[in-house]
Amino acid sequence: MNAEFERKLDQLKRVANDLVAPGKGILAADESTGTIKKRLDSVGVESTEETRRRYREILFTTPGAEEFVSGVILFDETLRQSSREGTPFPELLKSKGIIPGIKVDAGAKPLAGHPDEKVTEGLDGLRDRLAEYAELGAQFAKWRAVISIDTDKGHPSDWCLDANAHALARYAALCQEAGIVPIVEPEVLMDGSNSIEVCEDVTSRTLNRVFNALFEHGVVMEGILLKPNMVIAGKQAERQADPREVAEATVRCLRRHVPAAVPGIVFLSGGQSDELATEHLNIMNQLGPHPWELSFSYGRALQAPALKTWAGDESKAEAAQQAYYHRARCNGAARSGDWSENMEKDKAA
Repeated sequence: MNAEFERKLDQLKRVANDLVAPGKGILAADESTGTIKKRLDSVGVESTEETRRRYREILFTTPGAEEFVSGVILFDETLRQSSREGTPFPELLKSKGIIPGIKVDAGAKPLAGHPDEKVTEGLDGLRDRLAEYAELGAQFAKWRAVISIDTDKGHPSDWCLDANAHALARYAALCQEAGIVPIVEPEVLMDGSNSIEVCEDVTSRTLNRVFNALFEHGVVMEGILLKPNMVIAGKQAERQADPREVAEATVRCLRRHVPAAVPGIVFLSGGQSDELATEHLNIMNQLGPHPWELSFSYGRALQAPALKTWAGDESKAEAAQQAYYHRARCNGAARSGDWSENMEKDKAA
């Protein structure tokens, strides 16, 4: 092992562990231009470069959020934007002790030969983009694969799982080469009518292939984070599992497939309500101790109340920050299993 590789490995380990520090998790503010437009449209705000910048600035400048937020995943546009005072967002976040990250995938596209399934693209030119992102201040990255369940069609197919696992592994290896911590995100979607048992089976198959591919590509487990779905029934399922059943199934699945060397698992909220995503995380941490940190990397589950409160009205910017702080605080408590419904009732606490 040469000195340069050892230096990079030490940096990867440090950043990965800092991102899952006790009581903290990650804000996913990496919505693409199309996605953030939908979010802003929902509250009657026109999506422009300035409204997108201002909305993110409100979140990033929330007093005290750094108590519970260790890192923020940015979109390419956002990484290059600045505060009203002219401070680049990466510098602004670092000044608060928050680590800047970047979404690097180019989105999910139809999988050739399997048009009803998808594979994430963006590997072409990734090495050069990572070098630029590192110069701009990003210390970690994210790549999302989407896996849909349709038992009638036999989805997901093995080919879909293998194609996405291969792309995730190539991305992760390139990130580590650049000294950037890769967040590996294989998301099994909860859009169908499948049971929680089917979700657990598909999540198991997915994680098995992903970690096999990571090992084959020489990815160092101590220098990554995993961002998986929770094991949960599809939205259209006849029966929705209770929170403890979700927590137990998720922990069981992860223990079977995620190496103990991985520093942390930062869940996506996957369309769950704000409070339910927090409750699930809370119960999972109560089931510990675990070989890895169980944390959060939430988008809507952290931002939704703030966006609804602000809705483009500058007089409500402070109230929006308080709404974001509250959700961050609740999820910070869930990191140690200390969240309670009383915290939701007393938002001023």
